[in-house]
Amino acid sequence: MLRVPVGGRRLDILEWLRDPAAHFPPERHGSLADGVDAAALATKLGVSHAVARTHLDLLVGVGLLRARRIGRRTLYHRDEYRIAEVRSLFEKGW
Repeated sequence: MLRVPVGGRRLDILEWLRDPAAHFPPERHGSLADGVDAAALATKLGVSHAVARTHLDLLVGVGLLRARRIGRRTLYHRDEYRIAEVRSLFEKGW
């Protein structure tokens, strides 16, 4: 996981998903508490859907985000437990 480049965009995604209601418009189908789809994140980032998916897939791959399929959409949300584990490692000086 430490070899994963953590750029500004990925940090932005993690920050926005901490409180999705503060950063994204209400979902037409479902609740932001269930997660945010890649299209909304791509719009917020100002990038293509493919670029957003690359960032999201990487964050899911290292366990900082969770992805859940609902119909044809994939919703993303933070894995707070995993984020707390990583934070603890760094606070302890690894």
